[in-house]
Amino acid sequence: MKKPAKVDQSEPPWRRWIWYFLGTLLVLWVWQELGNQVEFRTIPYSEFKTYLKKGFVTEAVVRENEIDGRIVPKPENPPQGKPAESPSPAPSPGASPAASPSPGNEPFYFRTERVEDPGLVNEMQAAGVQYAAARPGVISQFLLAWVLPIAVMVLIWGFIMRRIGGAGQAAFAIGKSRAKLVADPDTGVTFQDVAGCDEAKFELQEVVHFLKDPQEYQKAGARIPKGVLLVGPPGTGKTLLARAVAGEAHVPFFLISGSDFVEMFVGVGAARVRDLFQQAKALAPCIIFIDELDAIGRQRGVAIGAVNDEREQTLNALLVEMDGFEPNLGVILLAATNRPEVLDRALLRPGRFDRQIVVDAPDLDGREAILKVHSKDKRLDADVNLHQIAAATAGFSGADLANVLNEAALLAVRRRAIVIKQADLEEAIEKVIAGPERKSRRLGEEEKRRVAYHELGHALVAAYSPHADPVHKISIVPRGRAALGYTMQLPTEDQFLLTREELVERIRGLLGGRAAEEVVFGDVSTGAQNDLERATALA
Repeated sequence: MKKPAKVDQSEPPWRRWIWYFLGTLLVLWVWQELGNQVEFRTIPYSEFKTYLKKGFVTEAVVRENEIDGRIVPKPENPPQGKPAESPSPAPSPGASPAASPSPGNEPFYFRTERVEDPGLVNEMQAAGVQYAAARPGVISQFLLAWVLPIAVMVLIWGFIMRRIGGAGQAAFAIGKSRAKLVADPDTGVTFQDVAGCDEAKFELQEVVHFLKDPQEYQKAGARIPKGVLLVGPPGTGKTLLARAVAGEAHVPFFLISGSDFVEMFVGVGAARVRDLFQQAKALAPCIIFIDELDAIGRQRGVAIGAVNDEREQTLNALLVEMDGFEPNLGVILLAATNRPEVLDRALLRPGRFDRQIVVDAPDLDGREAILKVHSKDKRLDADVNLHQIAAATAGFSGADLANVLNEAALLAVRRRAIVIKQADLEEAIEKVIAGPERKSRRLGEEEKRRVAYHELGHALVAAYSPHADPVHKISIVPRGRAALGYTMQLPTEDQFLLTREELVERIRGLLGGRAAEEVVFGDVSTGAQNDLERATALA
């Protein structure tokens, strides 16, 4: 099959030419400023007027805010026939001497601030000064008057668009789809990598077969479902299943979250929906996977507000697109949610999401299969019993089981080993359920004794209850935020129904710790708070 062309995400050519143009202007401006660079001596305006009257100023350039020029000192010889003036007497201690500026003997360039002086031109003409007026440089004036304001506005606009459209989004591409395109060689997931949901894989095999051989369905007059909705709690592998479908069929895979459609601008969500389906039709056959569909697929008319109106427009665009493309076009829409009850009815009608597949928490065999999949790249000791670990993790999802194996690997590395032992897996289960050990929390001897009797009460009641799960471990090591101890009971098999007697026994087991404290110490403590909450919830 022809691989889809990769989208070039580099900068557009026009943007590079803009940077070249601005860089050229900057170089010209620097060259102009450096070319006219002369070492100036800054003097007050009054000193400039004194030199002008003495005839020391030979040339001057009058600018908008300053005056530049050249001063050439001349020796002051007395006229012929007139004797030189005798030195003036020393001034009295309280008098201020008259300061006369001395330019020295070497010519120099000067710069002074321009002052409104109407007679300045006449004085320079009388002194024989070569003067001229100068305007700001053309490049400098162009940079300051045009380029700098426009550049500032473009930077501000680009910053706003990046904050709104997300990092990497172009300023004018806010209506473009944010879907991540994964080509078939990059998927890397097949049905062999998915375990614990055999029924869901069987249902999705039909979608894979259609993507591989659509002509067979067309000959039989069959219509493949336009949309498949994966329903299940978090961490059960819904996204992994969608990737596996794309990997099995070797087709492009668009991955996007429902929250990526909604923005603060009106109409952006609908535009992104249309752009997504336009890209998908161009690369058909392909798969579109929308994660967390409930972000845009909530029931309409429930809430009131601008955000709700924008979400409803996005949902309407999605409904129209699902009705618009042909059933045998080769675009399959997969979506996942853990809240199917909040979805709009129009989404779930035949012709849109024709099929709903439940991806539930795995059973005992499924958990063992998931553990085998996630332990392929890990070294397990010979004493590791994955069946026992699967039995101890009732109710765990696939993500939880992967986390258990990862925590076990971390524990093995912590003790400077690369082989995972059974004890590492059991410690990882306790860490996932109750939290990490808190060795820094030191209990007093009286508290340790009370916690020990409390946990013993749970274990004794469970041991004398015929329908209770067997006790696997009792611990008085503090874990997590509040647990000072715990009693671990492992079920022997998966159970989906509970009788009244079994519920009563569970409530009795939860209250066993409080009863043990009352029998031994004659009083109860706050350690039974969580037990009372759970017992009340069961009742």
